Amino acid sequence: MNIHDALVTLGVTDQTLSIDERNQLLTNGYLHLHGILTQEQVDEVNARLHALLQEEGEEAGKEVHQEAGTDRLANLINKGTMFHVLLSHPRVLAAIALVLEGDLKLSSLNARAALPGMGLQALHADYGARTSTIRNEVCNSLWMLDDFTPYNGATRIVPGSHLKLGSPSSELADTQQRHPDEVLALGKAGDVVVFNAHTWHGGTLNTTDKPRRAMHGYFTRRSNNQQLDQARYLLTSTREQLSEAERVVLGVE
Repeated sequence: MNIHDALVTLGVTDQTLSIDERNQLLTNGYLHLHGILTQEQVDEVNARLHALLQEEGEEAGKEVHQEAGTDRLANLINKGTMFHVLLSHPRVLAAIALVLEGDLKLSSLNARAALPGMGLQALHADYGARTSTIRNEVCNSLWMLDDFTPYNGATRIVPGSHLKLGSPSSELADTQQRHPDEVLALGKAGDVVVFNAHTWHGGTLNTTDKPRRAMHGYFTRRSNNQQLDQARYLLTSTREQLSEAERVVLGVE
């Protein structure tokens, strides 16, 4: 099964996104999808992430990345069936396919919780400084596991910056400072923001007394290396849980 057939099997069609949604994503570099996860799904994911943090301790996130001031987890596809929705939700996949012209596979699925008083990131793009805007190499999906508010470390995005050459440092002397055009991705737990990962973005400071939790489903073109080698890490039990179409999206067909 190729990726086109896999997406069709998973329910992705030319009508999965409205014309307005497609235009928003192509023009602004991001699209907010509301209510992708139910509250029951959000609760199940959060409970599993809490258990994993307790189990993994100081090793948490090491498969990909650890970050001061955050709780990080990685390799989530192998750590619970509740995470497999990322490989199969047609609206999320349709948005990612639009950015990557249908040429996609999962690069990594990680969790990031900005801890109280922490979480500020430099404004950045996930593929480095842009030298050409002809082809997109990466697309990210931000799965909100708490409500994202102006106070708890919501992600900031600079609309349209995926169409610029260079990097945030070409416009800001200090990339941790606010960009004049940035907006906050505010929403409810269960929402997903899909964004062209060449778009400038970054976490903001969590000024509340609770962690702000999210998952990041990062996708790349099929010819690119994955952030986490999914075939190398894939457990036999996980392979058996996934459909053929989901395995193709994972890049382990």
